Amino acid sequence: MGKIVRALSADGSVLCSAINSTDIVNEIFRIHKTTPVASAALGRLATAGCIMGAMLKGEDDRLTLKVNGGGPSGNIVVAADYRGNVKCYAENPQVDLPLKPNGKLDVSGYVGRNGFLGVIKDLGLKEPYATQTPIISGEIAEDITSYYAVSEQIPTVCALGVLVDRDWSIKAAGGYIIQLIPPFTNDDASIEIIERNIQSMQSVTALIESGLTSEEIALKGLEGLNGDILDSWEVKYHCGCSRERTEQILMSLGKDELKKLIDEQENVEVCCHFCDKKYSFETDEVTKLMEIATR
Repeated sequence: MGKIVRALSADGSVLCSAINSTDIVNEIFRIHKTTPVASAALGRLATAGCIMGAMLKGEDDRLTLKVNGGGPSGNIVVAADYRGNVKCYAENPQVDLPLKPNGKLDVSGYVGRNGFLGVIKDLGLKEPYATQTPIISGEIAEDITSYYAVSEQIPTVCALGVLVDRDWSIKAAGGYIIQLIPPFTNDDASIEIIERNIQSMQSVTALIESGLTSEEIALKGLEGLNGDILDSWEVKYHCGCSRERTEQILMSLGKDELKKLIDEQENVEVCCHFCDKKYSFETDEVTKLMEIATR
């Protein structure tokens, strides 16, 4: 499990949300069998999804992040609930790339730089709130920061990191998002302090490796602003798929598509993109679903 911690400045003008997502990204590695560069890309976006999901208000609110920068990753999708529980997938999680000249994983080369970051918020309204912003770097954190600046006009700093071990498991992963809270009454002074904090802080993975907790990272982001812990809770990688939900998906295909499936294969197998769980339906089961769908 991971742990989300939110800290608030003394004057209530700045919020810092931090998470140690090492366990979550290790679960991504286990389920999707990701290469190091894919683990870094998926892990960064999933970590951002955890924090952004936890900013939602209602219990039924949902957040989806979609990235396609034209790179070999294909589409990367992250879905989170209002508590920050998250699930994700990439179209091509087994693609590997050489390290960059500086020895770091080539996340931007994997994601690509020619495309969009899509943010969809399902807030229980008639239509979900959806927006797209151009990918700035393909490194994920800068793209999240740009989304908030362009789409929500909220001054934001986002830092994300995934450190992959020699056996390709995840040694450390986490992130934080620092935001000014409207109305922006004393934003210049706060921004100056935050910028100074960011410049003095190590990378997220270095902070985690050195033993800092999510609480300490959140408060470090608010150093000089008299920050205090607002709240905290555990989050995890959670899919929530089931045989019943899979039946509903099959019925939504309609009579013609279901008949085509019956004609083409003896049994129908549906694999969940998010958790790799497989659901098998025999011909008579699909026939019954087809009959229900046509009623």
